[in-house]
Amino acid sequence: MPHRKLIARLQAVAGLFEQDQAKLARMPYKLKTLSNGELVVRQGDRPKSSVVVMSGFLARQRIISDRNQISSFYIAGDMPDLHTLHLPVMDHELCSVGNSTVACVPHAHLREIMSVSPAITQAFWRETLIHAAVYREWVENLGSRQALGRIAHLLCEIAGRLELVGALDHGSSFHLPLTQQNVADACGLSVVHVNRTLQELREQGLIEWQNHVVQLRNRTALEDVAEFDRDYLRALETARSPICSVDVGTSGSSCGRM
Repeated sequence: MPHRKLIARLQAVAGLFEQDQAKLARMPYKLKTLSNGELVVRQGDRPKSSVVVMSGFLARQRIISDRNQISSFYIAGDMPDLHTLHLPVMDHELCSVGNSTVACVPHAHLREIMSVSPAITQAFWRETLIHAAVYREWVENLGSRQALGRIAHLLCEIAGRLELVGALDHGSSFHLPLTQQNVADACGLSVVHVNRTLQELREQGLIEWQNHVVQLRNRTALEDVAEFDRDYLRALETARSPICSVDVGTSGSSCGRM
């Protein structure tokens, strides 16, 4: 069920007690199945709901001048447009990469549960901070690294995020429906340059990428090429203790360790 994905995600980043999990479990939602290239939301839209990625990948993208720029990928459990609770007009698009499924949760209900649960409010706030940390890393990757490092870093980040949600097979391979055009749009490169760089990564014995499956043949060496420091992903790891929850209208609070 979609709410289980959301609960698991927020439990991982903040920790939630049963009473808050129950509030999330009662949320209404609408499932949408998307095909490759289908838009979840368009630039200029005023969404009335936020989405939870259930399966597959989404890309945040925007046309700048005459080319498409991807500024983030989202995987199962992510809430890529949570910010629309406070910034009502979308300044980018959310697009499905390959086939994906999302659950749409009405803003009205999100605001309702946030009004009675400080723990959920703080969990959502931390979720937006995590996305901001990932976004900063993307900016630095584009601005400071050459093509080999950029693509290596992208693969290391996706592998790290998938590993934290248990979607990295045997610690070294994962399904990745990206095309070379997607990689080019994410890394600010031409498709020709992406092709040459991927060949170089293969020749160095660092990766294999066939039929939408990436295998990290030497993950440590790949991280060295990428200058990959996974510290910015640490916030995605399971929190050691949940946030205190105080029900509005009561004088009691609940705190403890999971």
